[in-house]
Amino acid sequence: MKNFVKLAAGLMVAASVMSSAASAQTVLKSSDTHPDGYPTVEGVKYFGELVKERTKGRYSVEVYHSAQLGEEKDTIEQVRSGVIELNRVSMAPFNGTVKESIVPALPYIFRSEEHMHKVMDGAVGDQIKKAFEPAGLVVLAFYDAGARSFYNKTKPINSVADMKGLKFRVIQSDIFVDMVAALGANATPMPYGEVYSGIETGVIDGAENNFPSYDTAKHAEVAKHYSLDEHTILPEVFVMNKAAFDKLTPEDQETFKQAAKDSVAKQRELWAAKVAESRANVEKLGAQITTPDKQGFIDAMAPVYEKHVKDDVLKKMVADVKAVQ
Repeated sequence: MKNFVKLAAGLMVAASVMSSAASAQTVLKSSDTHPDGYPTVEGVKYFGELVKERTKGRYSVEVYHSAQLGEEKDTIEQVRSGVIELNRVSMAPFNGTVKESIVPALPYIFRSEEHMHKVMDGAVGDQIKKAFEPAGLVVLAFYDAGARSFYNKTKPINSVADMKGLKFRVIQSDIFVDMVAALGANATPMPYGEVYSGIETGVIDGAENNFPSYDTAKHAEVAKHYSLDEHTILPEVFVMNKAAFDKLTPEDQETFKQAAKDSVAKQRELWAAKVAESRANVEKLGAQITTPDKQGFIDAMAPVYEKHVKDDVLKKMVADVKAVQ
């Protein structure tokens, strides 16, 4: 009888351990500088839902929006070191680490958002993904961030001449600093979260970004002049710490990749809707939207290309991008 009791007890413990193992869940942290509801935030949330569903709850994703884990420069270091597993950031801050990321950050490299989609979904996009791996990162997806344009609190910008002497916040990227300098203005790299107060207090005259950022960060309240120069159509990048990715089984790796791919379509759909909504919002706030002579802006970018597209790899990538129809 005692042996039977011991056996039963042992079976109960084993069952308990098995049940615990079956219900064990790995929670992955993901960062985003944008507020809750923003298309990139929702894109990563959707990725997390798909991963949780397709791994039967073994993995889930917690999205920390609104720069809760820090600004992009900080979270890039966190994901590279493995403090967090996932991160959605702009491509530009990687320009000094992953040289191939320079190409999509170049001004006027893309003719349209459709052109950018074809490039990033194709061979050039695959080349950029591979280039991130030596930096300890796996690119899961490229998300939309629309066209970036200049806005300021001083005056309308209808030509390059109107840029002279103005101070603009830019992403912490040498390309963006040089782009602004080539237009005769002054670039001030600073964290995204400091832009509103920077414009309000006169530290800077304005910034450059897409309509959803201009809207959701409330920059339209302090900088009423928005110029549709559309100098960059810079994709966002959704990355995972490579060591964390390598720990996944091959089956789970494929699940993560497919979930990310499926989230791209969702994010693009949300993005298009958000752009229309945000443009309407800023117009209600009194934003004055003008369309300058883009050719003057394009012509001014020659020194930027000369400085940043030096080696044969980047020159070929630029040619490959332009060849995509």
